Parts: sequence; C-alpha cells; structure tokens
Amino acid sequence: MKAAAAAVLAWAVTGWWWESPTALMAPWAAVALVQSTVYRSLISAIQQVVVIAIGTVLAVGAAAVTGNTMAAMAIVLPVTVLLGNWTRFGTQGIYAPTTALFVLAYGSTSFAAVGSRLLDTLVGAAIGVAVNALILPPLHLRDVQVHLERLPWQTTQLLRTMAAGVERGYAQADAERWHDHARGLHGDLANLREARGWTKESYRLNPAHRLRRSGPTLPTVELDAAWERIAHHLMSLTRLLADAAGDSPALRPPHTAALEPLSELLRHAADSAAPSAQVAAAHTRDRGPQLQDRREVALTDAWNAHSRLKVQVTQGDAEAATSLGGVVAETQQLLFALERQDTQA
Repeated sequence: MKAAAAAVLAWAVTGWWWESPTALMAPWAAVALVQSTVYRSLISAIQQVVVIAIGTVLAVGAAAVTGNTMAAMAIVLPVTVLLGNWTRFGTQGIYAPTTALFVLAYGSTSFAAVGSRLLDTLVGAAIGVAVNALILPPLHLRDVQVHLERLPWQTTQLLRTMAAGVERGYAQADAERWHDHARGLHGDLANLREARGWTKESYRLNPAHRLRRSGPTLPTVELDAAWERIAHHLMSLTRLLADAAGDSPALRPPHTAALEPLSELLRHAADSAAPSAQVAAAHTRDRGPQLQDRREVALTDAWNAHSRLKVQVTQGDAEAATSLGGVVAETQQLLFALERQDTQA
C-alpha cells in the first residue's frame, strides 16, 4: 500500500501537475524505493538515480555517434548490462539497460528530454524515500525474538530425543538423525544473525523509531554466541556418538553401564534448556524467577550425572574409554555452555 501510494503521489506531481513528457519515470522510481528499511530506501535511491543517469547518458552518446537506433542499442546494451550487474548497484542495476532501452526506443535524446527524465527520476526517488520514512517506517524486531525462542526449544527437543535413544540403546541411524538436527541449529543461528542485521539496519536513519512501540528489549548479541557454542558442542557430541555405533564403528561404543548416566545427563540438560525457551516467550516472562530456579536444579542434576559418567571411563577397556572420554569431554563443555548462556541474556 505504501509503494502504491508513493507511485500515485509521484504521478500526481509529475504527470498531473507538471504534465511532464517523461512523467512515467517518477512513479517507476518511487514504487521501487519503498524498501524494507528506511536506510535501504535511501541507499537504493542513490543507486537508482546514478544507474538511470548512466544509462541515459550512454544511450544519448551512442545515439549521437551512430545516428541509428539499432546500432546504438547494439553498442550501449552490453555495456549497461555489465554495469547493471556490478554489486555496488545492488538490485537497482537493472535500471541501467532498461533506461537505455527507453531512451533509444522513444528517441528522447534531446537535452530537454534528458533533463526532464533525470528530474522526474529524482522526484520519484525523493517521494519513495519520504513515504517510506514518514508513513509507518518499518522496524524489524519480531524475527530476532522468534529465533531466540526457537533455539532453546530445538535444543531441548534434541536433548530429550538423545536421552530417550541412549537409554534404550541407540543405532547409528539414530545418531545420524541427531547430528542432522544439531546441524540444523546452525541454520537457526544463521537466520538469527540475519535477523539481527535487519533489526540494526531498520533503526538507521529511521526518524520515528523512538515514537513507536518497539516491544521488549532484545537480548544482547552475546546470547547468540552462547547458543552458537551450545550448537557446536551438540554437533561434536552427536558426531562422536554416530562414529561409535553401527556394524563397523570408527570408535568402540561406550560400555552399557555408561549409558544410564549419559541418558540422565542429557535429560537434565534438556530440562535446563527448556526454561530458557519459556523465559524467551512473552507470555511466561512473569514466571522468569521460578523458571530460573528450575533451570539451576536441572543443571545441578546434570553435573551429578556427569560425575557418575566420568567414573565409567576407568571401568571399561581402553578402546571403549577412548570414545567415552570424548563423550565426557563434550558433555562437560556442553553443560558449561548451557550454564553460561543465561548470564548473556
């Protein structure tokens, strides 16, 4: 609706009021510049005006040199297409060849026509940026919160699945699925980083963000790094469990007696991550202290299970101790990461 309003307003100024012969350039520019952030609108406006000016000048120059529309197109289009693909012009690069086509196809190569085209473009760009900046300027806040809620939820689900699988005796296919799930956490982290970027950009040059209701304050970026460590240790742990399973495992599987404390550790680790997911949700913020108490109890139980797991390293043969030692090391780092992530919120 904002893009449509900007286009109509641009046409009203250049086509209805000024009766410009190149009035189409104004709504054409305006509709493309109602972007997802005010900052992006302004940058795109600069890129668009520069690209259209280049396309216009090159087309006029080619027409003057050749005196033939088809020959001018053959000369100018390859150049403008290459310029349009330059990354500095972003998505606005396409306007270089299309502008050149319009100029040559309609024969608008006179000084007055070029000046009118560039002026209408400037007017349309200014209107597009102004509409985006002054009418509900966009702020991107929700996506960050959504991903910060998703990470602990996905982590909890993975840990509970692993605990149940280890308890009943897992197969290599189970561990591979866990590993795929752990890798998916890195995809969520990438989405979170992208959402952070959109949020930061949406505040730049935004004249009205202080007047709008922005919702709860978002956690700092240090929390993202904490969840990245958790995802990393889960990937390493699941890879190790997969390598210690199957018909021809790369590592000797941990002996049976070690599976019970490992399952308990994973279950309590899941219980410690679950309150993080609930605290992140708006409807449970008032129960934050209670959830934190539950989280601390779960972490204490997880460390107790870890202590019993460490004892099992010396109980089996040397080959089994190799894989179990790796499991002990990874679960210890995982618990430290879970313990520290709350201090980053």
